Amino acid sequence: MFAVRDEDSALDVVQDAMLKLTEKYAGKPVAELPMLFQRILQNTIHDHFRRQKVRSAWTTLFSSFGQKESKDDDFDLLETLPAKSDSNATADPARQVEQGQTVGLIEQALARLPARQREAFLLRYWEELGVAEAAAAMGCSEGSVKTHCSRAVHALAEMLKAKGISL
Repeated sequence: MFAVRDEDSALDVVQDAMLKLTEKYAGKPVAELPMLFQRILQNTIHDHFRRQKVRSAWTTLFSSFGQKESKDDDFDLLETLPAKSDSNATADPARQVEQGQTVGLIEQALARLPARQREAFLLRYWEELGVAEAAAAMGCSEGSVKTHCSRAVHALAEMLKAKGISL
């Protein structure tokens, strides 16, 4: 079984698992809850690691939008990504370190975005929600989500270019 090494992330994973348990299985007999919780916790940990994999793929994500220099608010970054055929291949360690540093810079740039742009960007590209799902979560129109995402992508590109990351 995998272990979540970051204490804050581990606490988040446990909290999410507990919420799922109470939301879906509150009516179950008390004797069944420990086994149910164990399975829910394992699934939540797997979800956590899947999200981390998406985060580490950000460098690919950001390099892709350099192909379309447009001020078009309907531009969808996810539509520009090629499918990865070698997702199980072992990566070069130097490349992994470079990607880790790039992800750190991206996280710093994300923190500097306006709240709505950051929210839309994270829902769409981090949590992998569709436009309609992100709009429902944000309580706004689909067009607004697209606009916020587009502006976030362009702002992030400029911030990262200023840090010397070519897109």
